[in-house]
Amino acid sequence: MLPHLRAFGRSLTGNADLADDLVQETMLKAWKARASYIPGGSSMKSWAFVILRNCFLSQMRRRKFTADYDELAAERLLVAPDDQADSLHLADVQRALMLLPVDQREALVLVGAGQLSYEEGAEICGCAVGTMKSRVSRARAALHAILESGEMPLRSETPLAPSEAFAAIMGDVDRLAGGGPSPD
Repeated sequence: MLPHLRAFGRSLTGNADLADDLVQETMLKAWKARASYIPGGSSMKSWAFVILRNCFLSQMRRRKFTADYDELAAERLLVAPDDQADSLHLADVQRALMLLPVDQREALVLVGAGQLSYEEGAEICGCAVGTMKSRVSRARAALHAILESGEMPLRSETPLAPSEAFAAIMGDVDRLAGGGPSPD
């Protein structure tokens, strides 16, 4: 289950190190609350995903009034893109996902890319099935708008090749759907 948690944590945080910390905190909370888990009531995977999501949301609330300063990112925002006519790369999709609101991003990763049912995604996120469907729909529309507008931050200095970006996204889908090992 750890690779699936790490993949979901990484899709929420956008950072492997933060995702690992989030998974560690999730495992500690799950261990402490192990007596409250009811076998057969829900799947262990869903139960752990809910804990991870709640840990992430708690961290976001705590960090609400603080901001990390990334000098490299600040410099990249001040530089205009070299060529706006470049073809769209799969790495752009990865970057665009990080621009979506958290609830839309997690819905799209779980249901859209992870191919979980709306019901499973709703259970993990603790919302109604209709809400999950709405989030996925809004996320798809927002992702399309972001990709079409060309207003994304510049790529990093060492961008993934399109084949590597595709492999990374499909690896996340496999791990979220229960089919593959962690990339690290």
